[in-house]
Amino acid sequence: MSSSVMSVLELFLEDPQTVRYGLEIGAFTGLASGTIHPVLARLEGAGWVESEWEEIDPSSVGRPRRRFYRLTAAGVEQASAALAVVAARRGRLARRLGTTHGHSPLPGEA
Repeated sequence: MSSSVMSVLELFLEDPQTVRYGLEIGAFTGLASGTIHPVLARLEGAGWVESEWEEIDPSSVGRPRRRFYRLTAAGVEQASAALAVVAARRGRLARRLGTTHGHSPLPGEA
């Protein structure tokens, strides 16, 4: 799982009921639109996310319609499980490498 996918899923899991749109996701994750939208398309294709277009008249609000995304029930379960697997792998790797708190001991510290 890429760090971009993980960032998007972590944001959605902060409040799984919240509906989000691309620019908002980018603002929270620091990811570019060209990264976010392919991630969202893959998650939607996998059934983890569903989307719908905002029902507004763009000319009356002075901006384009937004496409809103939310985690599905299956997406909440699958995303939580997938992120837990990643966290466990990172923990095992850190223990094997002898790191603590995400950094390697300096020479003479071990």
